[in-house]
Parts: sequence; C-alpha cells; structure tokens
Amino acid sequence: MSWVTGLFVYVIIWWVVLFAVLPWGARPPEEAEPGHMAGAPARAHIWRKLAVTSVVAGVLWVGAYYLITSDVISFREMAK
Repeated sequence: MSWVTGLFVYVIIWWVVLFAVLPWGARPPEEAEPGHMAGAPARAHIWRKLAVTSVVAGVLWVGAYYLITSDVISFREMAK
C-alpha cells in the first residue's frame, strides 16, 4: 500500500468513525432559548469527539493496513 492509498483509507475510516461518535453524550438543553433549535446539544464537546475519532480511526487503520498487506485475506486472489 502506498502512502497515498494509506492516507485515503485513513480519511475514509476517520469520517465514518466521526459520524458514529458525534451522537455520544449529546443532550438537549433543559430549556431552549429563543432562536436556538430545541434539539441542538447544550454542550457538543466537539474537540473531545475529534480526538476520540482520530484515535479510534488510527487503531482501525492499523487493522486495515495489516489485512491489506498480509496474506490473511488475499485481495489479489479474490480478484482473479
């Protein structure tokens, strides 16, 4: 796997994990203020979610890298 392919795989994994992590801990405010949507989270904790997303995506990328570069699953044999 080239570094460009590895980067693209990481970015795709990162975005999928981000959409899985975004709802964690999202609580609506007790009383919605005028002009604010009632379903918007009171505290989004976006920086924490971005950090968790990066770590989880890194772990998943290492697993994907191992599967792609090892002979555990041979993608070249499946393509034949």
